[in-house]
Amino acid sequence: QVQLVESGGGFVQPGGSLRLSCAASGFTLDYYAIGWFRQAPGKEREGVSCISSSAGSTYYADSVKGRFTISRDNAKNTVYLQMNSLKPEDTAVYYCAAEAYKDYCLLSVSSYDYWGQGTQVTVSS
Repeated sequence: QVQLVESGGGFVQPGGSLRLSCAASGFTLDYYAIGWFRQAPGKEREGVSCISSSAGSTYYADSVKGRFTISRDNAKNTVYLQMNSLKPEDTAVYYCAAEAYKDYCLLSVSSYDYWGQGTQVTVSS
């Protein structure tokens, strides 16, 4: 079975940091593009960041550039999203998603084949 499990969410104050993890099972993460998305209550799911498979290209939404960093650890079959300088508007459920055999990635929900269940991130004072 192909599974993605997010972890690392929590409650932080503005300006704080969190590192989200996306652990894959049932497939080798090396050959998948991985995207991070988020969805706040009543809002559309939006792309945050993605990393391609073999090409290793990364992309970020304008709202998180300079604050978030996506990376992968192939030995652990895990992709990370390091989130720094968090803002209240970053509050959302964060999801990771996988797209097979892609050397590029898009911040588009429709591009991805597999999705995790999400992890809650709350940024508040």
